[in-house]
Amino acid sequence: MSQPFVLGVNYWPRRKAMYWWSHFDADEVREEFDIIASLGMNIVRLFLLWDDWQPTPDSVSAACLRNFGIVCDIAAERGLQLDVTFFTGHMSGPNWVPRWMLDNNATMASPNVRQVISGGQIVDSPYRNMFHDPATIAASQLFLRTVVGEYKDHDAIWMWNLGNEPDLFAQPHSAQAGREWVKMMCDLIRDIDLVHDITCGLHVDSLLNDNGLRINDVFAETDVAVMHGYPMYISWARDNLDTDFMPYLCALVTALCGKPCLAEEWGGCTAPDGRDSEVWTWTTYNGVERTQFMAGEDALADHIERVLPKLVEVGSTGAMLWCFADYAEDLWNRPPCDPHGAKHERHFGLVRPDGSLKPHADVIRKFAETKPTVQAAQRTLTLDISLEKYYETPAYHAQRLYQEYLLDYQLQDA
Repeated sequence: MSQPFVLGVNYWPRRKAMYWWSHFDADEVREEFDIIASLGMNIVRLFLLWDDWQPTPDSVSAACLRNFGIVCDIAAERGLQLDVTFFTGHMSGPNWVPRWMLDNNATMASPNVRQVISGGQIVDSPYRNMFHDPATIAASQLFLRTVVGEYKDHDAIWMWNLGNEPDLFAQPHSAQAGREWVKMMCDLIRDIDLVHDITCGLHVDSLLNDNGLRINDVFAETDVAVMHGYPMYISWARDNLDTDFMPYLCALVTALCGKPCLAEEWGGCTAPDGRDSEVWTWTTYNGVERTQFMAGEDALADHIERVLPKLVEVGSTGAMLWCFADYAEDLWNRPPCDPHGAKHERHFGLVRPDGSLKPHADVIRKFAETKPTVQAAQRTLTLDISLEKYYETPAYHAQRLYQEYLLDYQLQDA
């Protein structure tokens, strides 16, 4: 029997964003999961915001644990399953850090830290490295044991996920250390749950930099390979809506680790109020000028429609968009949507703040109606160098291999 091609979405509620665990509303989740199910999606990726979920290193929030059970029940009632992401961590610009991890004597855990939030407030403090600090490792293990132990038998669980672009939160000191941490956490989960798959939510930086979380090492330890990527953030993509970019990333991940790749996070933000594509420029974290492409809604819908079959062609196991919703205007003065933060995150959704659907939601619905299945890759990428050679200059090889990938495809079509 053919394996269904996964269709899913990354989820934060449109009225709560990252604040939903601390202001939980089950009716809101029911309403929004109804929308997701109506579009033919079957997987929801959600995030256990570390700052809310683990108030002390030796405890897990009883309220969050209870509310997660409610979310699982709501999902199961609608035929949805959950990609459950631990250690979040980095999300939409800021890093959301439990207060007990803050340490003024620590070295900043990642060179990519933009803003630190703890207890819902912006703080000026470094924090302990989750990959190396013994107390944080012990707390992480407790977090996994508690949640996996409590919910491993729930019908709504689809997959356990060890992080969201974790190199943006902290970086291991070496690739070996990164792999050892992933193995430790996978082994712990498997001691409790041998049924559900495990992954780790890596993004394009693990293809472009040797950040301690190499594709081949991490996905050798997990069951599932995934990738997050957006052409508008990469200078060598052909354009801001390059339809071959995300399929290529999946093909490259497969070439590096030997496993088919789930496109776990991709898509784009849209210009508000029905405007055509435009470029925003503003001053963001630490006075840095930010430029952001905002697609017209119809342009993004066309992009999604063209990318989906190309993901099938490269043997991808599924597609999960970022993200469910544009955020309500009363969140626009709070991180991450504040005027000097990641304000483009206000407009990244399948649905607008009022719950109405954007055009690309209908694209997803129509694609789901075709009942797509996972196919053997028709477009493949061959790694012509060793893995060690690749990671000596990964950004160079990623760009070089993309040009070869495009050329091979052009020749096939000739």
